Amino acid sequence: MATAADRRAYRGPKLFSYGFRPFFLAASIWAALAVPLWLLSFTGHLPWAALTREWHIHEMLFGVLAGIVAGFLLTAVPNWTGRLPVMGVPLVALSSLWLAGRLAMLAATELGVWASVIDSAFLVVFAGVIWREVLAGRNWRNLAVCGLVTVLACANIAFHLGALAPEAVGQRAALGAIALLIALIGGRVTPSFTRNWLTQRAPGPMPAPADRADMAALILTGLAAAAWVAAPEAPLAGALLTASGLAALARLARWQGLRTLTEPLVWVLHLGYAWLGVGLILIGLTILAPDIVPRTAGVHALTAGAVGVMTLAMMTRATRGHSGRPRVADGWTLAIYLLVNAAALVRVCAGFGGPGSTVLLATSGVLWSAAFGGFALAYGPMLLGWPVRPRGKARPSPA
Repeated sequence: MATAADRRAYRGPKLFSYGFRPFFLAASIWAALAVPLWLLSFTGHLPWAALTREWHIHEMLFGVLAGIVAGFLLTAVPNWTGRLPVMGVPLVALSSLWLAGRLAMLAATELGVWASVIDSAFLVVFAGVIWREVLAGRNWRNLAVCGLVTVLACANIAFHLGALAPEAVGQRAALGAIALLIALIGGRVTPSFTRNWLTQRAPGPMPAPADRADMAALILTGLAAAAWVAAPEAPLAGALLTASGLAALARLARWQGLRTLTEPLVWVLHLGYAWLGVGLILIGLTILAPDIVPRTAGVHALTAGAVGVMTLAMMTRATRGHSGRPRVADGWTLAIYLLVNAAALVRVCAGFGGPGSTVLLATSGVLWSAAFGGFALAYGPMLLGWPVRPRGKARPSPA
């Protein structure tokens, strides 16, 4: 951990001055590369033994997503606790541990059990860092976030255990934890950022303040996730998931999203949260009506949709804000948002099968890689701390 003196004296690379910088950059590059690698292997054009379906699932959940969560929380937790951020050598070590996991998974067939050990280490260590900071800062409100990161670390271990804990348990536990993180944190920042923007730009009706309905929606999402992990085929799990998705959409309807359509940096948060509701509903219908809704449609509405859109929304906003740029979307940013939403929509459609499903799958992969690759190209200079020439007159920062 950095002390105040360390912070003032830091003269190292800008990349390691704050947690969002290395993790957002590395995770976005990996997101852009991992999907094409999987598609090439899936279609038989890349005979690499490690690139199995399980590798694809693992790297999306515990590689890309874990890296983005790390970047976000290493930036948010200092704001929540008032403590100084992880920086310098500790941040280099933490990001190197994440990178070691990615390399280990690529060499899993050669490393055997050591690949699992190396990969599991990152989330275990990261969970420990987050627990330490939240407890030291006496930030009791965010203990739930610590718990969800711990669940993610345990889900990764369960994924690797295989014979002792079926991989699907780890997948569902990870998806449930991520759904709850989006419901919890997205449910805070979306109405908050919307209120800030509307106050400065469009006075009028404001997002509804958090109340018992919001808490009920969060509790319902937690119960649905737990039921799905424990009994994925049970009608009760399907009913709870469907109800939690409807509750998420009802919650979203209270946040005045239609009044933000002139600022992509704000409306994309609403769209990401909408994908959460749709994903939960589709997963629930997969259980209740499996002949109508395929499993992959719901899972990818949650992953490519809610996770893909919400992570890029937060990554762009946090990067612009912490690098001193106006919090408004330029053309690059708008293109990134459109690409990731298109990727999610096409991927969900591909899940319903049909003669064109392989084409849709490939199209979705290209769109996904373009979105995250576009982020790396457009935001990489900001993350690296390179000066960027202003393009035209910037509008005032909304919040």
